[in-house]
Amino acid sequence: MNTKEIIAMTEAHYLPVFGRFPIAIDHGEGATLYDADGKAYIDFLAGIATNALGYHHPAIVKAVCEQTQKVMHTSNLFYTEIQAKAAQQLAEVTGMDRVFFANSGAEANEGIIKLARKYGSRKNPAKFRIITAKDSFHGRTMETLTATGQDHYHEGLTPLPEGFTYVPFGDLAAIEAVMDDDVCGVLIEPIQGEGGVHVPAPGYLEGVKALCEKHDALFLLDEVQTGVCRTGKWFAYMHSTVKPDAMSLAKAIGGGFPMGAFVTTERLAHVFKPGDHGSTFGGNAISCASCYATLKTLKELHMDEAAARKGDYFQKGLKALQKKHPDKIADVRGKGLLIGAELSKAGACLVGRALEKGFIINCTAGNVLRFVPPLIITEGEIDQLLQCLDELLAEF
Repeated sequence: MNTKEIIAMTEAHYLPVFGRFPIAIDHGEGATLYDADGKAYIDFLAGIATNALGYHHPAIVKAVCEQTQKVMHTSNLFYTEIQAKAAQQLAEVTGMDRVFFANSGAEANEGIIKLARKYGSRKNPAKFRIITAKDSFHGRTMETLTATGQDHYHEGLTPLPEGFTYVPFGDLAAIEAVMDDDVCGVLIEPIQGEGGVHVPAPGYLEGVKALCEKHDALFLLDEVQTGVCRTGKWFAYMHSTVKPDAMSLAKAIGGGFPMGAFVTTERLAHVFKPGDHGSTFGGNAISCASCYATLKTLKELHMDEAAARKGDYFQKGLKALQKKHPDKIADVRGKGLLIGAELSKAGACLVGRALEKGFIINCTAGNVLRFVPPLIITEGEIDQLLQCLDELLAEF
């Protein structure tokens, strides 16, 4: 099928909830995607921070193909070797003790919200409030959408689940002002991604952790986008001196397969009893095979260090463009290969123009170009995008 035929069939049958570009992807190799008509695109979105090792990585392909010859799915009433290996690997790289596998970031966040509520209920039935940040994004289920601090996502969906309080991101005093003993958890992203790539000041996570300890609340981190080497550390919390009580993960841990997870400490391992939480497909053999191969390969390639190095190179290039186009780029920020370039006006048109020139980029929060390429992106590919952006900004 060609692009036109694929689009027509999709539009006829798929629920119209996505604002799609008129491109049908056929296959990928490395950091490059190819559409159904053969055009190539260097990808600086990576399936929205998901394809850390790019496309068609041999280690993932081999692991998945081998697992399909054994078993693709069985229920969690039984053990599987590949789930055990994936859980052990994930516990090791996160620096945590216990793992639960789900299917998405939303499910992972549901899990840590439930964990906090269960923890709080053991102390006091009224200890159920969760503090989250404005401009956050935690998922599209009713609970995680309510946790998301953006009003436009809530429109037409009331009544929303109760028990959430929103504060400005990065403002420790704002959390302290609403913190009380009825709070069971504080859920934040260590760096806001969808909200505009906002990096909090040093000491913020440490301050939040201290407030949680003071009020016996759980310190919850959403590392769905920031995790798995994306920010130049294995997990963004590692830029600080504190660890979360529980942390949600997804995107890159599955190597392109639908997988979410949350990890927690031994202290909290038995807050849930058998039957309190579960999943039919969570931790299925194929996703676990991809997860295990992805994490193993990232470790072997020291991809955390590579992301830090490439991110510094990328930011240096973007700041040079900012200096050249000061009326077009207001700010460049981020860590590792999670980078935002804030524009002086709405940037959706630049995304479309870049696509025409063979580059996939993203604009979030209206005017922030968000760059989350595969971690295997090369400096040469970064240079190509920078040259393209230079040309586009001249006309912007």
